[in-house]
Amino acid sequence: MRHAVFFQPAGAWVGDVIPWQEDGVFHLFYLHEQRRSPKPGTPWHLVTTRDLVHFDDEGLAFAAGEADASDFNAYTGSIVRDSTGAHHLFYTGQNPRRLGDDGLPLQLVMHATSTDGMTTWQRHPEHTFGAPDGYESADWRDPFVFRDDEAGLWRMLIAARHVDGPERRRGVIAQCVSRDLATWEPAEPFWDPRRYITHECPEVFQWGDWWYLVSSEFSESFTTRYRMSRSLHGPWQVPTHDSIDGRAYYAAKSAERDGRRFFFGWIASRDGGRDDGAWRWAGTLSVLEARQNADGTLAFGFPAESTGSFTADEAVAFDSADSAEPAPVVGAPIPLRAPDGYRAVVSRDDLPDAFHAAVTFDIAPGTTECGILLRASADGDEGYILRLEPKRGRMVFDRWPRPRTGDGQWEVSGDVPYVIELERSCDLPPGRHTVELIVDGDLCVANLDGSVSLSTRLYDRPTGRLGLFVGEGAAIVNGCRVRTRREPEPVADPVGSGALAAASATT
Repeated sequence: MRHAVFFQPAGAWVGDVIPWQEDGVFHLFYLHEQRRSPKPGTPWHLVTTRDLVHFDDEGLAFAAGEADASDFNAYTGSIVRDSTGAHHLFYTGQNPRRLGDDGLPLQLVMHATSTDGMTTWQRHPEHTFGAPDGYESADWRDPFVFRDDEAGLWRMLIAARHVDGPERRRGVIAQCVSRDLATWEPAEPFWDPRRYITHECPEVFQWGDWWYLVSSEFSESFTTRYRMSRSLHGPWQVPTHDSIDGRAYYAAKSAERDGRRFFFGWIASRDGGRDDGAWRWAGTLSVLEARQNADGTLAFGFPAESTGSFTADEAVAFDSADSAEPAPVVGAPIPLRAPDGYRAVVSRDDLPDAFHAAVTFDIAPGTTECGILLRASADGDEGYILRLEPKRGRMVFDRWPRPRTGDGQWEVSGDVPYVIELERSCDLPPGRHTVELIVDGDLCVANLDGSVSLSTRLYDRPTGRLGLFVGEGAAIVNGCRVRTRREPEPVADPVGSGALAAASATT
C-alpha cells in the first residue's frame, strides 16, 4: 500500500498547525476539523515525524471543552518548555454560545501544562484572560509565546483587532508579557500596520543576525507573509517577495532543527471537490523549508527529505503536439521555439498518480511564456498549466478548458488571465530556471528555483499527460525527470500472523 505524500487524517482535515520540535522529533499539533453537522468542538490532534516523509498519526492530543465550556473550541496557540522541563500549552478558547458585549462569541487566551512529556495536560482556567480595553473581544486569538532572554521575560503575541478605525484595517499583533507563564500583563502592540483585517497565527524567531515576524493575512489575499528586522523590536522591513506560498497554503508556522527551519501549513480543499469550488478552511498538511539568503531574505522550497523519497525513475518520451511536427522527442535537450506562436510537446503516457518532477528551462531573452502542462490531453489543448511569464515577473497556475457561460466562442472565461489567487511574483531573467513539482492525487505543490512555491488542488482532471511548452519565444529543456516512490517491502512476520502487531502493542 502506497503511503500518501501529504498527511491528512482519516475522515477529517488538518487545520492550523502548532509545530514543536524536541529531541529531533517534530510534534505537529493541529486543529482537527471533521466538517460534521451539528459542529462538534474543535480539539488538537497530533502527528509526529522524524524524517518529514513518514508521519505517525497519534490521534487526540488535547480535547475540546464540554458543550458549555469557554473552550468548546480549542483553537490555535503555541507550546513552550520552562526551565524545569514542564511544557506549557497556550491556546484560544471559544464557545459560540458565550458572547461578549458586542454580541459576538468571545475569544479567550487559555493555559494548560504537562509534566509527562506532553502525554497529558492539566488545564488552568484561573489563568484565562480576554482582550483588554481597546481591542475587540471577538478577535483575541492564536497566542504565540516565546522567551526573551535579553529582557528576562516571556512574550506573547496575539492576533487581535482595534475597536476603532476602518473595518478592514484594524488588525494588530497585540502583546502581553509575563515572568511566570501564569500572569500576563498587556504591553504595547508588537506590530500595528493598520493594513489588514487580522494577522492570524503570528510567530517570531531569530535566525543569525535577523529576526523574522510571520503571520497569515486574514484579508483579501489569505496568505502567509513574513517581515524581517535586525532587532526584535523592529522596524520591520518588507522583503521584495514577502509571501511563503499562494492562496491555497495557509496558517503556516515554523520549527527549527539542526539549523534548518521548516514551515508547516495546510493546503486548503475546495467546496464539492471541484476546481471551481470555493476554498474551504482546513485541508492537508504540507511542509516547506525556508533557506536564508545572503541579504537575510528567505527562499522557500521542498525539504530534501521530501524530494529524496522519490527514487524510482519513470521513462518519459514526448511527441510534438503540433500535427505538422509529429516526430517523437526522446531525452534532453528539447528545443522549443515559437518566435510568434506556440510550441508544445506532450508525453506519450499518462503521469503517475503521485510523482516528483524536475524540469530545467533555458529561457531565451524576450520570451513571453513557457512552462509545464499537467494531466494534459494527447494534443496538449486541455489540462492544468504551470506558466512562467518572464515579462511579467510571475509564475501562475492556469487550466483549460475554463468555465463557460454559453455555447458561443466568446462565452468563455477568456478574460481571466490565470486561476485568480494562484499567482506568485518571481525573478525570471534569461537563462536557466528549474521547476519542481510534487503531485499526489488532487494535491500539487510547484516550486521555482528552490525559492518560490505555489500550492493548489487538481480535482477535475484526475489523469493525463505531461507537457512542455513555450509561447512567443524560445526555451531549451535541458532536463526533465519524473520519479515515483518505491515503497519498502513489508516486514515478514517469522512467528505468525499478528505476532508483530501484538509485540508492538506491548512496547
